[in-house]
Amino acid sequence: MSDQDNPKSTFRGIPVVESGRKYRTETGFSAIKNGVKLRRDTPAVPRGGKPKWLRAKMPSGTNFSAVRQTVKEHRLSTVCEESMCPNIGECWNNGTATIMVMGSVCTRACRFCAVDTGNPHGWLDSEEPLNTARAVKLMDLRYVVITSVDRDDLDDGGAAHYASCVREIRKMNPDTAVEALTPDFNGVMSDVELVVDSGLQVFAQNVETVERLTHPVRDPRASYSQTLAVLEHAKKFRPHVLTKTSLMLGLGEEDHEIMKTMQDLRNAGVDILTLGQYLRPTPNHLVVERYVTPDEFDLYRAEGLEQGFLEVVAGPLVRSSYRADQVLEKNNVGIAV
Repeated sequence: MSDQDNPKSTFRGIPVVESGRKYRTETGFSAIKNGVKLRRDTPAVPRGGKPKWLRAKMPSGTNFSAVRQTVKEHRLSTVCEESMCPNIGECWNNGTATIMVMGSVCTRACRFCAVDTGNPHGWLDSEEPLNTARAVKLMDLRYVVITSVDRDDLDDGGAAHYASCVREIRKMNPDTAVEALTPDFNGVMSDVELVVDSGLQVFAQNVETVERLTHPVRDPRASYSQTLAVLEHAKKFRPHVLTKTSLMLGLGEEDHEIMKTMQDLRNAGVDILTLGQYLRPTPNHLVVERYVTPDEFDLYRAEGLEQGFLEVVAGPLVRSSYRADQVLEKNNVGIAV
C-alpha cells in the first residue's frame, strides 16, 4: 500500500511523508514571484511539541538587569514581562520596551489573544499619562512602544488618552522615540489623527492575518479593510510618521495570501512589516496549523523588501515591536531565530 493509499499519511487532505517526529507535506511552496515555485517541505505541527527554533534564549546582560531591577523596585508594568516575550533580553539591553495603557480588560474577543474580555464601563486612570512618562524615564528607554486593549466603551476608543500619554512621554523624555500600537478606533479617522499628531515617530495597527482568515481570527468588529484604511489615512495625514503592522503566521494562511497582504499593505503606504509565528496561548484559542521555519521567514522577508517596505522583521520569535528602535536608525534588523 502506497503512502497515498494510507489515510494516516495525509495532513488536511494533503499527501504527506513521515520524517522523524514531524509530518511534512509533499506540496511545494506556492509561487512567490515571476510565476516560479520555490519548492520546499512545510512542517505541520510536530508530534513531540514545538520545534527547536522556538526555544527562547535566557535573557541576560547588564542593561537588561538594570531595567529589570528598576521595573521591580518601582512596581512598573510592561507587556514584555506580562506576556513573557521571548525577546525581552535583547530589547531591554537595547533600551526598548513596551508599556500597555488603558487597563487590562479588552472590549473585543479575538480568538488568538489571551487578554481578558469585558466592559470597563468607561474607566480610565487620569494619572496614567504622567505615570507612564515617569516609568519611561526611570527605565531610561531610548525607544518605547505604547500599546493597549481595545476600548469600544469609550466614545473615541481611547484616542485622547493615547495622545496624552505620548505627549507626556515626549515632554519628560525628549530624546525617547515613541511608537503607538493602537486599536483601530472603529475606523473614525479624526481619532486616528489625534494619536498620529501627538508627537510619535511610529503609528502601528496590526492587520494580524490574511483577509480570508480575518474572521474568525479577529473580533467581528475588526476588519481587514478597516485596518488598511486606518494605516493609509495615518500615512497620508502625516507622511513623516512611519506606519507599521504585523502578521501572525501558522493560522492556515496560504503563501499567495501572504503575498497579496503584503501588496495591499504597500498600496496603503505601510512602511514596516513584522512577521512572527502564532502560538496558541490556551486550549480555548485557535490551534496552530503549522510551524513556519526560519528559512521560510527568510523568504518572506526578502519578498517584502523587494515589494518596497522600509523594513521587514521576520522570524519565529518576532513580535510586533521586536527591535523597533533599529528601524529608525535605518539598521538592518534581520531575522530573530
